[in-house]
Amino acid sequence: MTAAIERTEQTLAESAASSSSLVRYFQLAVLTLAAGALYPMLYLRQNFENTLLQAFHITADQLGELYSILGIVYVITYIPSGWLADRVSSRWLVVVSLGTVGLLGLWFATFPDASMLRWIFLGWGIAGGLTFWSAILRAVKLLGTEREQGRFFGILDGGRGLTEAVLASIAVAIFAHYASLAPQLSLRPVIHMYAYTCLGIGALAGLILPNDRNRTCESGGAAQGSASALGDFVTLIRIPEIWLISLIVLAGYQLLWATFSFSSYIQEHFSASAVLAGELTVIKLWMRPIGAIGGGFLGDRYSNVNVLGFGMLAAAAAWMLFVLVPSSIPMWLLACCIVLLGLMTYSVHGLYWAIIDRCHVPARVTGLAIGIISMIGLSPDVFLPMISSAISHRFPGVLGTQLYFVYIGACCLLGSGLVYVFKKRTEHYRFPGQ
Repeated sequence: MTAAIERTEQTLAESAASSSSLVRYFQLAVLTLAAGALYPMLYLRQNFENTLLQAFHITADQLGELYSILGIVYVITYIPSGWLADRVSSRWLVVVSLGTVGLLGLWFATFPDASMLRWIFLGWGIAGGLTFWSAILRAVKLLGTEREQGRFFGILDGGRGLTEAVLASIAVAIFAHYASLAPQLSLRPVIHMYAYTCLGIGALAGLILPNDRNRTCESGGAAQGSASALGDFVTLIRIPEIWLISLIVLAGYQLLWATFSFSSYIQEHFSASAVLAGELTVIKLWMRPIGAIGGGFLGDRYSNVNVLGFGMLAAAAAWMLFVLVPSSIPMWLLACCIVLLGLMTYSVHGLYWAIIDRCHVPARVTGLAIGIISMIGLSPDVFLPMISSAISHRFPGVLGTQLYFVYIGACCLLGSGLVYVFKKRTEHYRFPGQ
């Protein structure tokens, strides 16, 4: 009788654990959809730049100014974003962010003048940077157990890429359907699609996501004043491991930027048509879910830091060797090179946030730690276009792009060394005060 009761209790416990795991993965899926829907609304220029210029009657310089506003707001709000994420439930921050982006998108679809566009991009910057960025990374970190960090962050990045690809395909199909109309008439339904998607996923997030504010309170962060917050900030910036992660992210994030130069390099160096270059670039995009999710699961199996270090080393070698590939290479072999570069790039991109767990940062300051790391690690958004421009002006054409790729590979090689140092320093690491 006792044995039967014990078996029943064990079965119930396993069932509860399985149910809890399914709920967490469903919540992760909602977070992934949120990230995949929000940022494409902000970066419509990736697929529709010329149409945007025509529809809004603005110049390329004016559009660049709007995106400069977006980038500046991001940099300014990364640290406050982390502070806010530690004090407000990620659920409501995600809901507010998606709602704000969606509503501003509907305003955007009315094609206001340039002065109003500045306010829209300012609002998008606040929603995408201040209220969303650290909140979603913190939510994913709290959802995953210590052994699930790699796969959870990999699923976030890979799933985000998949969501963006699906939405982009829908957007292009809608645009093609209305392509014969005036620019405003053909672009408006595309903007509406993205805006209503944000609003819909925002409503879903409000219903599905957990109130992780409770976990923060349980960890001792319920009633912190400004002095305590400043103390947490000072404590974090005094930790060498936080700076190491920041530099690792900085090195790895530049890989993503390098892929933006694929299309033009393929056309110039390999004499490929614009259509073929576009097809190869699409192949690269589909490597994001495979590389990020695959890298995440490998990280959980063989250690996130080990897989990240190997991935950065392999990526460094791949990018440096890519510049040596002769222009006469068969296209199928070039496609294989693109697949390899895509897998390496996205596996690194999906893993570097997972190594924060090795620092054992308490939940109450996880958001602040992410904010500090983001301000440094994502700074290539500001300086890398300047480096690329300087190289291309000094060495125009294919040579300039090749030197740019070598620079990216060198940064990644340095990043792999930093991962090794980080691994050694965190083998027996404990957060100050623990």
